[in-house]
Amino acid sequence: MEPLIDIQNVSKSFGATKALKSVSLDIEAGRIVGLVGPNGAGKTTLLRALTGGINYQGNIRILGLEPRTQRRKLMASTGVIHDVAVLPPWMKVKQVLDYMEGVHPQFDRPSCEGFLATTAIEQGKKIKHLSKGMKTQLHLALVMATETRLLILDEPTHGLDILFRKRLYTTVLDDYFDGDKSILISTHQVEEVEHILSDVIFIRDGSVLLYTTMDDLREKFVQLISPAEKAEEVRQLGPLTEHELFGRKVFLLKDVDRQAVERLGKVQVPSVADVFVALMGGEG
Repeated sequence: MEPLIDIQNVSKSFGATKALKSVSLDIEAGRIVGLVGPNGAGKTTLLRALTGGINYQGNIRILGLEPRTQRRKLMASTGVIHDVAVLPPWMKVKQVLDYMEGVHPQFDRPSCEGFLATTAIEQGKKIKHLSKGMKTQLHLALVMATETRLLILDEPTHGLDILFRKRLYTTVLDDYFDGDKSILISTHQVEEVEHILSDVIFIRDGSVLLYTTMDDLREKFVQLISPAEKAEEVRQLGPLTEHELFGRKVFLLKDVDRQAVERLGKVQVPSVADVFVALMGGEG
């Protein structure tokens, strides 16, 4: 089966800055993938390439389509929600729905209005008078009311309160996701989405550091909390990171026998953020 997203040797430069460096990966249908990296890592550049917003070197196929030459057809089956609102500020909510109904053959207006009825958004209000959270909700309602097979979320909850962030991701899971669709979430706050991810991509300086399933990540990496007197023995195992917490040593280990290290302390599953920081060499 052809992957939903197929990226082969994609590079992009802005002058002397190499924003992407020979990125290759594929994403199957039915996956929720976190694209994780610090600011300036290349996340947004990669998403812009995926949606045909910029030119690039290499090859990309999404839903069997080439983003640069078939962008219009691609965007009919792809939903994109950015941190920065892209809805026209001078239009009323009702006018946005009217516009979508006129230009998008797969737009289900009753479905969109049903979702909006669960929010505080009034159709008579102009976009510019909506809060940032409401704009994100409206954008999500529009996307979910179309038959998109791929949803791209580019830092969608940046600047929003924690209750809304949790509600947004719950809505995406309950009302959008199924086994035929995929979600690609770009974020530098992985702790708020790791519980819903099936896969994770770590990116730094335009290169992919790691692309793996969450199951494999939890199998490969171990967090060990040891008493100080056993720290030197743990160091012989070559931990990726070490820090102190309440008088005990906390290590992150890779590819070790879990049963063998249990005698050295308490074994835990590390967070995605802990693994990311370790692979970044301590950079947050």
